[in-house]
Amino acid sequence: MKTKPLAFSVHLFTASGAALALMALVAATQGNWRLMFGWLGIALIVDGIDGPLARRVNIKKNASNWDGVVLDLVIDYLTYVFIPAYALIYSDLLPSPWGLVAALLIALTGVVYFADVRMKSADNCFVGFPAVWQMPLLVFLTFSPPVWLTSATIIVLALAQFTWLKFVHPVRTERWRAATLPVTLLWVVLGGWSVWAEFEPPLAVKLGLLATSVWLLFVGIVMQARPVRQTVIAE
Repeated sequence: MKTKPLAFSVHLFTASGAALALMALVAATQGNWRLMFGWLGIALIVDGIDGPLARRVNIKKNASNWDGVVLDLVIDYLTYVFIPAYALIYSDLLPSPWGLVAALLIALTGVVYFADVRMKSADNCFVGFPAVWQMPLLVFLTFSPPVWLTSATIIVLALAQFTWLKFVHPVRTERWRAATLPVTLLWVVLGGWSVWAEFEPPLAVKLGLLATSVWLLFVGIVMQARPVRQTVIAE
């Protein structure tokens, strides 16, 4: 099948996430966390747009020599796992050498999680913590929790990647989406506010960020504990 330029351009659009990840890495090397999250935010927008574009141009048929799923996973690992792990080393959240140890834990467990073919359930939830490490990193930088709490949270989330606990996809998980999607958008706004304020936002923003984080972290587990009852129709 001949590759069509328009379809291939969507692959290139997805691949631009690697360039954005590199820019985020440069910003992290300079300790410029606001700029780092800015690049990661743009990468997140690209990640949200490229899927619908790929389906629109029928990329599997018209640019089949390249696997868009693999490409997407590579970019996601860079932006969701590798860059936050790197930033953790050079932040003040954990003293040396524990920042490096935590970063190695995140990098190792994250790459194994992304290779797990069971990472999505039938109801479009993630099975295990979905390795979106930029989210807890942003919360850590906003609240500057004690070292023991930061360390314990990282360990628990890393281990949670290998459990059968469910975590919602804010768009694709249909159950309670009417609440989860607005909560996710609110988290993005509050998180962006915190980043722009160099992680010293007003108290109301902090409390809102904490509340939305708790919702996104536990709503899938609550759904799992309260499964939908199947209605039996008598014949």
